[in-house]
Amino acid sequence: MEKSDKEWKKSLSEEQYYILRQKGTERPFTGQYNDHKEEGRYLCAGCQQELFESDAKFDSGCGWPSFDQSIDKTAVKESFDKSHGMMRTEITCSSCGGHLGHVFNDGPTETGQRYCINSVALNFTKK
Repeated sequence: MEKSDKEWKKSLSEEQYYILRQKGTERPFTGQYNDHKEEGRYLCAGCQQELFESDAKFDSGCGWPSFDQSIDKTAVKESFDKSHGMMRTEITCSSCGGHLGHVFNDGPTETGQRYCINSVALNFTKK
């Protein structure tokens, strides 16, 4: 999915644009999906691609919605991120390239993954 910067600014809120297109981060414990418990699917707020199932969500205590796996291996793209003096793995939507958050190898489930995702980068559909 390709859109111009002008098209992204028109289709996203200011906060969504900051996070999805400029790789920003929302403040921890402020996002609408951090404590969200409904059953369903989490979608990219930029293009509506399905990203995560609610049964993959867990409370990691980090202040952002956390998942132990994506809906499938092609839903998100991983890349090396050394911004802010850290070495992390950035997660972007494989369809529109929107910044979602980061993944860490310290998850408590059998996958060992902890996908920390900005709520602003997500939409939700009930099961």
